[in-house]
Amino acid sequence: MNKGLKKELRMVDLLMASLGGIIGSGWLFGSLYAAQIAGPSAIFAWVIGGIAVLLIGLVYAELGAMIPESGSIARYPHYSHGHLTSFIMGWAAWIAYASVPAVEAEGVMQYASHWFPALWNSKTSLLSGAGLFVAALLMLAFFLINYFGVRSFARVNTFITWLKFIMPSLTIIVFLAAGLHWINFSHYGGFAPGGTSGVLVALATSGVIFSYLGFRQAVDLAGEAKNPQRDVPRALILSILIGIVLYVLLQVVFVGAVPGSMLAKGWAAVSLSSPFAQVAASLNLGFFVTLLYADAVLSPAGTGNVYMASTTRVIYALAENGYFPRALAKVDPRTGIPVGALLLAFILGLVFLLPFPSWQSLVGLVSSATVFTYIIGPVSLAVLRRTAPEAKRPFVLGGAGVIAPVAFVIGALIVYFTGWSVDHKLLITLLVGVVLYAIFSAAMPDQIRRPDGQALKSGIWLIVFLLAMLVMTYVGSKNLGELKNLIPYPWDLVVVIVLSLIFYYWGVASGYRTKEVGEALESVAIEATEEPGA
Repeated sequence: MNKGLKKELRMVDLLMASLGGIIGSGWLFGSLYAAQIAGPSAIFAWVIGGIAVLLIGLVYAELGAMIPESGSIARYPHYSHGHLTSFIMGWAAWIAYASVPAVEAEGVMQYASHWFPALWNSKTSLLSGAGLFVAALLMLAFFLINYFGVRSFARVNTFITWLKFIMPSLTIIVFLAAGLHWINFSHYGGFAPGGTSGVLVALATSGVIFSYLGFRQAVDLAGEAKNPQRDVPRALILSILIGIVLYVLLQVVFVGAVPGSMLAKGWAAVSLSSPFAQVAASLNLGFFVTLLYADAVLSPAGTGNVYMASTTRVIYALAENGYFPRALAKVDPRTGIPVGALLLAFILGLVFLLPFPSWQSLVGLVSSATVFTYIIGPVSLAVLRRTAPEAKRPFVLGGAGVIAPVAFVIGALIVYFTGWSVDHKLLITLLVGVVLYAIFSAAMPDQIRRPDGQALKSGIWLIVFLLAMLVMTYVGSKNLGELKNLIPYPWDLVVVIVLSLIFYYWGVASGYRTKEVGEALESVAIEATEEPGA
């Protein structure tokens, strides 16, 4: 467990990793896209999304303190359900995480085009050839920062995150001081022009959930923390709470600041390539516009750097599990970085620049894939409480019997809200991964482990759950599922909730005591003995 990784991250480093993952391009674009879908009621999307992610985060606070693992999203299901479940979750996490540096690099280019128009094609709202090239260079910078070690990464990230936190906070203060158009909250289609379903769609597809999902960076880096049992839960929960306050207030000031001339045709018609900067210009805040454009380059770049680190750890964990070649788990003894995993993360990020050359086109897929990986946390928590009662739990989640199934249901609902157009692509991506795993495990048995009968049996529930969610997005209401409307809104939500509870308890019942969980707990105990003062 965590072989060769250097334990150099402090509480502030973990907090800044999670906060750095939360404050990225989401704060620059999310308020606009959420308002386009839900109008002023987008405020509720941020509140609901924050609470939803907090419940999921509480689950990972217990897991992260109990077994601090780097690349944990691929490790916890490995301990609770064996190879098949863990591989599917790890593959989804790899795809989702690896695409985020590309999303953030594209966000940087979109704002940087204010100074360098050649980076952005305004006619197609896509990156130009020059924009793609510069975005690739930026991702190379992420690679180099991570290459020189986790301490190098932490120094750069902590400094950048402090700056990233200042600008959105200052934006709230400056917009409030400049004066808001409070009439915006009741006119131009009313407070909720899209109704309750508009709030839910905004939650999943506009960047709301995408913005919060960076919270788990502290868990993904837990294997390199000095005192993970104490610091991981604190960093995780505090980062989410800060994010909720920040994003709700940003949505409030954005809605209030948009000039009435832009709202003549309603919120859906508001079109801005640099939302906060352009609204600031309409308020005659010329000095502040310059600062916003500068920060708009810094914020996404910092988040891209964080996700390059997290993607590397997920690949490392997949190799440790035996799903990827062992060479990807090899750690450079000088830097403590799995260089092969880092290189693969960089290459995959470049690939994601090509087919999805705009910020919003990637957000739905990333959000759905990432939330899908998070729903295993509540299931693994319940299984490990049953199969590993002897484990030391520095943070114990009170009311887990209620919070865990609720967190699972919330995750399933968010995947459903994303809709057919994204979810069918996600399912295809996961099935391709399973096929590749079967092929390579048969061709390279000395490098890639094949799942045994118990692991296959314990993973059936997850495959059926995937298929059930896909069917629901196909037959669900046109408000959310997009297609057949065979189950009208809001009854489709009732069906998804009931199905989710069935699959949650099926998933819990499918878990078993794996050999690896005993080894992991023994390793945690040894590390605690070796570093009593950490």
